[in-house]
Amino acid sequence: MAARTFGIFWLSWLAFSAVAVAQDNGRYVSEFRKANELAILNDFRSLLLLPNTGSRRGMQQKNADWIIDYVSRRGFTARSVSAGGEPYVIAERLTPGATKTVLFYAHYDGQPVIEENWSSPPFEPVLRAGPIEKGATTLPWPKAGDPINPEWRIFARSAGDDKAPIIGLMAALDAMDTAEITPSINIKLIFDGEEEKGSPTLAKILEENAAALKADLILFCDAPLHQSGRRQLVFGMRGTTTLELETYGPLRPLHSGHYGNWAPNPTDSMIRLLNSLKNDDGSIAVEGYYDDVLQPTQSERAAIADIPRVDDRLMKELALAEREQPSKRIEELVMEPAIVIKGFQAGGVEDKSRNIIQPTAKASLNFRLVKRQTVSSVEQKIEAHIRKQGFYIVKRQPSLQTRRNNPKVVRLDWRPGGYEAFKTPLDGPEAIKLVSILDAIDGEKTMLTPTLGGSLPIVLFEKTLAAPIIVLPIANHDNNQHGRNENIRLQNLWDAIEIYAAVIDNYGK
Repeated sequence: MAARTFGIFWLSWLAFSAVAVAQDNGRYVSEFRKANELAILNDFRSLLLLPNTGSRRGMQQKNADWIIDYVSRRGFTARSVSAGGEPYVIAERLTPGATKTVLFYAHYDGQPVIEENWSSPPFEPVLRAGPIEKGATTLPWPKAGDPINPEWRIFARSAGDDKAPIIGLMAALDAMDTAEITPSINIKLIFDGEEEKGSPTLAKILEENAAALKADLILFCDAPLHQSGRRQLVFGMRGTTTLELETYGPLRPLHSGHYGNWAPNPTDSMIRLLNSLKNDDGSIAVEGYYDDVLQPTQSERAAIADIPRVDDRLMKELALAEREQPSKRIEELVMEPAIVIKGFQAGGVEDKSRNIIQPTAKASLNFRLVKRQTVSSVEQKIEAHIRKQGFYIVKRQPSLQTRRNNPKVVRLDWRPGGYEAFKTPLDGPEAIKLVSILDAIDGEKTMLTPTLGGSLPIVLFEKTLAAPIIVLPIANHDNNQHGRNENIRLQNLWDAIEIYAAVIDNYGK
């Protein structure tokens, strides 16, 4: 009995000591960050200065070269690899004696920009005291010794999506190296240079580099935090695929007064087609579209119930008078399929409007997939629906004869790079371990989120690398990702540094 009591005491003491050491190490990381905030910001600024939308040849390679130099100075062996698309950066830093390996994923490419819509040039990073929507003005870039407010935000393309994890991970290692804290794991990195295009060559990259990317855990360092701002782990992401459409009218532009009511207008055809995709209640009107959709599990419903409700607050923040489907909260709706009209092009508006019937109209659709939906099944159902609307489908520019013989012609271009959704259990051993590590940072409970509404190519990793996968978001929810005035709140970056350090310090123990 005495031996058993001593054993329990010994295990408890070990657990207490481990927590105490973790908290002590966390204090060193926090102190390093506070002492080096300007240097970290300057590094971030240097990376954000590099355009990364992929619109010019060699643009992404310049980003990749910068990242390779940056991580190499932190002890990584790094290289860029390509499979016919944009470059990926693969790197590793081994720890003598470590028995666990964690692979960190992030992407360094960004969404296209419409520069005239931005309040400041998208590749000239600036600081503001808060969101532009609240009237925050530009601040002078700080100098050595200047105080830095954690509520400030840095504005630039990819500030929130997704260059911050690259800086945060390296700052975490700088802090640990300065404090002589040895990582408990081998660290591997893969930084994607074409995620915003759907990562079309990622499957081949993973196949060709599977051995180099082998790990015990894969952490996807992307996506925003929950709107409540609480720290979270995410266990599902929707899949995605994109469709470009074009409808046809007269061969040349026609005066709308002379030919209106006579010549079919491709703009009208496109609007009717797009409108047919959804019901008045916001649900998808395509026959059989929900056939493969799974209902949330009991554990997922319980996790959602534990998440703070934010719908009413978001409606006020976004000046919305209604929600598309008010019977469900946002955390439930992002677990369902979605069809989004990304863009519509047919003539002009305001000072660019003209009284003509256009020869063509174009639209771009994004489809968010959930578990069990496949890209091919979505394509088949959408094309069947379009045919039911009376359209003749072509996959390349139609000939004049095709246009003369078919009253409603639509060209469909399914873009490459689509992939399926990802979902993993919330109660796996890796999740339990990560929760304990993150909770020990500050005693705050880490939130478990079944699914985020965005998409990441996680399913490609799942198919190729035999390792559990969890999403670890860091960005503020109002970072304007993909849109104008993208930003990240500085406190989110500071928190990320401590989170990454905690994982690197403790996951292998």
